[in-house]
Amino acid sequence: MSAEYATFGLAPAMRAGGVLANGDYQVHRDFVDFVVDGRPLLFRLSDLDAVSPLASDIPPAIFTAQVRSLLLETDAPLEGGRYVIYGCPECEDLACGAVTAVIEKDGDDFVWRDFVWQADERADPELNGYHGIGPFRFRGDEYRRALGALLDGGRAQRRRVLLIGPRVAVLARLAAALRSIGIGAEIAHDATDVPADELRRYGAVAYGPAVGERERAAVRQSFARAGVDAAHVDGLAPIVPLLVAQIEHALDRSPLDQRRLRHLAAADGVADVEVASACRVRVTTYRRGRLHRVHTHEAFDDVLEPGRHRIALDPGATKGESFVVARTSGSVLVTAVVR
Repeated sequence: MSAEYATFGLAPAMRAGGVLANGDYQVHRDFVDFVVDGRPLLFRLSDLDAVSPLASDIPPAIFTAQVRSLLLETDAPLEGGRYVIYGCPECEDLACGAVTAVIEKDGDDFVWRDFVWQADERADPELNGYHGIGPFRFRGDEYRRALGALLDGGRAQRRRVLLIGPRVAVLARLAAALRSIGIGAEIAHDATDVPADELRRYGAVAYGPAVGERERAAVRQSFARAGVDAAHVDGLAPIVPLLVAQIEHALDRSPLDQRRLRHLAAADGVADVEVASACRVRVTTYRRGRLHRVHTHEAFDDVLEPGRHRIALDPGATKGESFVVARTSGSVLVTAVVR
């Protein structure tokens, strides 16, 4: 079988959760993505909301079984030597649809070929094949080294968030919203008496508006003493979907050059958005009215091609103090509207 060699690697990735403008919830999933020739394989699949089988929230035994399956140490789970490469982020049902491929050995090399969109036990490469993707030939030592590192404790860790501040209504609602999308959240007045082992469970810390700079500095020192590189989030406004988006962005530890959503700015009635590959982008504005009512407006929801784009914002939706959230399936950016 002839195919040029491609490089194989792995990188942390996430399916961004969130509280959407229509009130729906989108579940947060951390996973390990496949990087082919320096670029996430998921990016080649355009607007696909999916995760790899190497998700952080599956039991360790199943995670290990998935890795060994990709190493061809067990039989293929689907007909024709097929393996699930990306599946539904909400469940594991093949009926929702999945990207599958044949994985096979050729000498010491591993080959991924015949990518298809599959929604039942039998694949149809002619009808549902990704004809412009692959085949990919990976050198065996590089392939085994990357996947083998996951068996040595290199799997992604499930994210949790520590919310610092008085036990006020906003933090309670924020914690409930985070838990509803699969992110653990606890509320504390400070981190002084929290054991180091417990602090290591957190990927981010978010501060309530009543927390002063001295208290914030003390929390940072507690995490530093525990050797925890947590992201620290200063909430832009007491708007729960906005705060959830800020935390989602803070939890994104994927390399900057491997994110689809690269840039977001908003000023003069326009949002400036940059994406690295074709993908669906949703742009939502939030503002607080005089009586502290939250006003939400869907400004844009469509597929954008790679590059920078200017998206018009409704003047009524951005008057006063207002904010913009842009999200793809795997990235979230938040910005205040500049006057």
